[in-house]
Amino acid sequence: MIGESRSTFLSALHNSEDSSDICQIGQSDLGLSQNEFASDPNDSELHSPINEVLDDFSLDPDSEAVSVDRNAYDPSLWTPMEMATATGNADSMLLEHPLKLKSTYAGMEDCSGTRDSNGEPLVTSYNRCFLGTVDYIWQIFMERSQLTGSFAEQSLEFQRKILESAGLISIDLAKDLLQVHPNSYALVISMENITLNWYFGNDRSMLLSNCLFRMGGAAIMLSNKRSEGWRSKYRLVHTVRTHKGADDKCFSCVTQREDSTGRIGVSLSKDLMGVAGDALKTNITTLGPLVLPMSEQLLFFTTLVGKKLLKMKIKPYIPDFKLAFEHFCIHAGGRAVLDELEKNLQLSHWHMEPSRMTLYRFGNTSSSSLWYELAYTEAKGRMKRGDRMWQIAFGSGFKCNSAVWKALRTISPAKEKNPWMDEIHHFPVDVPKFSAI
Repeated sequence: MIGESRSTFLSALHNSEDSSDICQIGQSDLGLSQNEFASDPNDSELHSPINEVLDDFSLDPDSEAVSVDRNAYDPSLWTPMEMATATGNADSMLLEHPLKLKSTYAGMEDCSGTRDSNGEPLVTSYNRCFLGTVDYIWQIFMERSQLTGSFAEQSLEFQRKILESAGLISIDLAKDLLQVHPNSYALVISMENITLNWYFGNDRSMLLSNCLFRMGGAAIMLSNKRSEGWRSKYRLVHTVRTHKGADDKCFSCVTQREDSTGRIGVSLSKDLMGVAGDALKTNITTLGPLVLPMSEQLLFFTTLVGKKLLKMKIKPYIPDFKLAFEHFCIHAGGRAVLDELEKNLQLSHWHMEPSRMTLYRFGNTSSSSLWYELAYTEAKGRMKRGDRMWQIAFGSGFKCNSAVWKALRTISPAKEKNPWMDEIHHFPVDVPKFSAI
């Protein structure tokens, strides 16, 4: 919240009768730093640490006078441009959030000693400008999933299983957690928040991320409870993770850095496609024997022996993964990524449709794009009982991760609630490769 005192915010948060979803933003409050967040000057707990240092600092009588400009530019403050980006209007005075968000921390016993007297965590998820958190998704999630009683009592233990990193890495970690915690749930939250990494400079390699990335998110619940089998959609069959961080070229192809003017942004190098192809090749080498039919494995092995041992000049055999999977959800990182994967994996336009339409409609929502693609497949009524799905994700580092799922039942579009349902009849659309500017 901006423009409210900390006590007012917390009292509204923990008292649903008196709480309000409207955040007032005053002009004077926009000049406050994160540590000067409260509007009450008498609240010593919220004074800026910089001010405390200045107050305690005494100059030597013989030293020269030092003037401190308290209005100097601070990159952590809201600028008119950032206000316009966030709200659409640089002079915006009012923000209204449509969700009725409540905290689930307050009613739980503090086992770690990391929360304040109001039950709120001392440290949580936030970025440099908007002190927002995803922790309050819990109340909405519990209401939507109709989980009550013992679930609420075990909320803190459940929250330890929230994994806010790349989607398929989180799925793999959640799988490991569920293997050692019987009768449990695990919630994976995949999201992209572009406000933290929005680039305001003119470096072309860093401007590309502004054009591709968009905000989006998805939540996926996994469980090893037998009683949840009747309403489960999919069974996780395999996860394969590949990390090429030991190679400097792979590590530096996607990095956050400063440009020549000191503006921070995410830089994408020209080596990105080559690095992604190499990571995918390593990932497929591990995944192939787990999913491909024996006929495809024999063809691949025979070609490999002829090329490596017999020194035959033949092209390496690319297995037909369409024999192993009915559906493909490929990371919507950009048109070039999708074009290369379509070519190298010899996929049809039908197989690529969920990924291309997700990129067209929602942009690159990072790790959550895979779930938008799955939702597209469900909304089209394509997912049948026994169908196998391959999710392929890429990330900085450089990482390539795969997850294989098997549908436990036929998904009826009429019973689904996802972002595509209101407009699925408009898709697919023809997306030209080139358009006039």
